[in-house]
Amino acid sequence: MAEVSEFAGKLADPSRLTNIPRLLTEYFTSRPDMAAAAQRVAFGTSGHRGTSLDSAFTETHILAISQAICLYRAKSGITGPLFLGKDTHALSEAAFATAIEVFAANGVDVRIDEKLGYTPTPVVSHAILTYNRGRTSGLADGIAITPSHNPAEDGGFKYNPPNGGPADTDVTGWMEKTANALIEDSLRDVKRIPLQRAMKAPNVVRYDFTTPYVADLENVLDLEAIRSAGLRIGVDPLGGAGLPYWAPIAERYKLDLTVVNEIVDPTFRFMTADWDGKLRMDCSSPWAMAPLIALKDTFDIAFANDPDADRHGVVTRSAGLLNPNHYLTASIAYLYRHRPGWKGTPAIGKTIVSSSSVDRVAGLLGLKVMEVPVGFKWFVDGLLAGDLGFVGEESAGASFLRRDGEVWTTDKDGIIPALLAAEMTAVTGKDPGEIYADLTREIGAPVYARVDAAATPEQKSVLKKLSADQIPGDTLAGEPIVDRLTHAPGNGAAFGGVKVTTANGWFAARPSGTENVYKIYAESFVDEDHLKRIQAEAKEIVSKALAAGA
Repeated sequence: MAEVSEFAGKLADPSRLTNIPRLLTEYFTSRPDMAAAAQRVAFGTSGHRGTSLDSAFTETHILAISQAICLYRAKSGITGPLFLGKDTHALSEAAFATAIEVFAANGVDVRIDEKLGYTPTPVVSHAILTYNRGRTSGLADGIAITPSHNPAEDGGFKYNPPNGGPADTDVTGWMEKTANALIEDSLRDVKRIPLQRAMKAPNVVRYDFTTPYVADLENVLDLEAIRSAGLRIGVDPLGGAGLPYWAPIAERYKLDLTVVNEIVDPTFRFMTADWDGKLRMDCSSPWAMAPLIALKDTFDIAFANDPDADRHGVVTRSAGLLNPNHYLTASIAYLYRHRPGWKGTPAIGKTIVSSSSVDRVAGLLGLKVMEVPVGFKWFVDGLLAGDLGFVGEESAGASFLRRDGEVWTTDKDGIIPALLAAEMTAVTGKDPGEIYADLTREIGAPVYARVDAAATPEQKSVLKKLSADQIPGDTLAGEPIVDRLTHAPGNGAAFGGVKVTTANGWFAARPSGTENVYKIYAESFVDEDHLKRIQAEAKEIVSKALAAGA
């Protein structure tokens, strides 16, 4: 990580906040330059993202993407309702209005929050799967309008097909190509009607997202154990879409739960700045989570979610803010010992850059691990089939099966891992930090970090295409190299980088999709000095491979 900003962990000066009026003006008035790659529609692992300040997320983009989704639905025979959710970013509200105009004009049966409020990403996934259960036709799909934990000036637009999870590249590639063609043709084939008419259209239906999701939580978590234990729970929604869900959860299940921050403000002025001085609602960041960490001794357990509530951050009395990898490891150890209703022994899903502590706890419990490239879409089929019991990413995204072994969501759900922390504390008498500490006596205590290294666009392209035999050397930080990977062992899919492992450490290098750098993830089960050696040698190994592959 680069040098920590002097503003990290502090409230932002008002002069540094996003200018929301300007942001929205640019959304409705600026037009993308289609000759500039950064201004074209581009679906990453989490849909199309950008800011109107750079003409990368504008009304033009959302008109085209929404029409492309209508065309995709028509060609794929998707005729059920489209569940449309949005988070609390300013551009989410604007994009929501644009999308409604297009969906209403195209006759799409679109379901929106009954109070025109906010809808978390996992609630959209849950709504899709719940509607589609037992159906073979007239299937539903959905959209989450969110840039996740990104800063206030960003927007995001993500499509979830009838399987409830993030769309695969064959779907997003088609939509991307179609949307860009619509823009290049001056949006001539985009259908829309004015918002006031659209909101009154018979195919735009108000829907209660909250009650079905909240009522179903008891089928994925032991909420009675939490209530009986009388735990004092603290929640910080970080000004996000999860906020209106916590009061109904507390009321229905009679939990002693306090929401410590009920502010929704599109500038996110209540946030403390992340490591680089930006206001980023990252619930795994100690700088962004500073206010809740300061309250750790006030509650038995505390947690937060990002603006679309698909990520979690857990704060314990014993360890403060848990590293996401540590919490994933503790969660796996707990769940596989406390879910007798799971059918057989479903595998664990992890990404290529997640901690090897997951593999070690799996070995301890006799479990299989499916290691896949970065992106939650790789877990969808396994969750649907019940073949994966718990899936997680190092960036604090996770989901797991219902107590009876059936699918819960196929997208990240930040709410259930948060409540799981309370269940773990209630059932075991130990908070997740203590559970993880106990595990390290058996699996070791790894140190993990991510750093960036400069790379030209040409070098990034070479890194993406490297083969295992192009990775030089026989040792890493004094240990023999036992594996060189360019494809994920869980499904054989290329992950656009390299991973090198030894008995007590590993590194993975992947090019950034937005900056001229590549990311080096590294972990050591020895100590901090060993980790630094891995990081230094990783840069050398990658540099040699890039030079040879150029």
